[in-house]
Amino acid sequence: MTEPRGGVHCETTALGVLLRHEGIELSEPMLFGLGAGLSFVYWDGKGLDFPFLGGRAKPFEPTRALAARLGLELDVRETGSARRAWQNVADGLAAGRPVGLQLDSYHLEYFTSKTHFGGHMVAMLGHDAHDAHLVDTAQQGGAVRTGLASLAAARAERGPMTARNRSFTLARRGELPELRELLAPAMAECAEAFLHPPIANLGHRGIAKAAALVPGWLTRATDPGRQLPQAARMMELAGTGGALFRNLYRDFLGECADLLDDARVRVARDRYAEAAAGWTEVAALVAAAGESGDAAHLARAGALLAELARIEREAMAELVTP
Repeated sequence: MTEPRGGVHCETTALGVLLRHEGIELSEPMLFGLGAGLSFVYWDGKGLDFPFLGGRAKPFEPTRALAARLGLELDVRETGSARRAWQNVADGLAAGRPVGLQLDSYHLEYFTSKTHFGGHMVAMLGHDAHDAHLVDTAQQGGAVRTGLASLAAARAERGPMTARNRSFTLARRGELPELRELLAPAMAECAEAFLHPPIANLGHRGIAKAAALVPGWLTRATDPGRQLPQAARMMELAGTGGALFRNLYRDFLGECADLLDDARVRVARDRYAEAAAGWTEVAALVAAAGESGDAAHLARAGALLAELARIEREAMAELVTP
């Protein structure tokens, strides 16, 4: 089966495994960009311990978009039955394919951070009598194992961003479309969604909302010494509203600029390089506020977020179809 290579983001890592099995070799930034993966959401509510900042499209939307753009056959299976859920995976493995899984990372034995996240994805390569053999991000170890019972619990978990034991495979059918022809539509789709979100929590409006609300996070937190540094780690290392996805999109735009020789795309790439550095600074300020209890760090983070909303809005304006 395919090489178990871990990337920086879970969904594009799983996609890379499935696509390489089909003989399709694309960079992780290209997978993310073709899937129109970049977005932003500020999400808070009664059921949340602390606000969630998301820096990407909803889980699995990039997979659907990428499969459609490349003309691939995407077989998605969901079920409430544990027996059927296992059979769906077994069918894919028996056909010689790696199988993508969406699950809650909380239950995976190799995860050291025990936080519920129902939008996590892995590629499953096989199993033995005790363990599932998975590919996760490089940060989580790349080629990893977890017990079959823990895998079943992770897949069956219910809650925000979870799916009903979702598994999926990709199959290549015929020749792929010309890559250069796919780039402008992918950039424009992502830009339109970011520039014209339906609610104020999303896109550039969501970043502006975060700018207004982050300065009050010490009051919002029940345990700021834990919650703010944890939010900062998630932003910087997991990409939830932080630099990780901005770095991926910057590199996608760099590949597009080279392939298309387009000045507007180069401008957008440079703006996203600036935005990524800004998000790293925001994460550092949030962590410092939690560690020190000094709200001045959050005030600076809020001001920087307002600037990032402008930078990203201007970058995306370069990518809409003229």
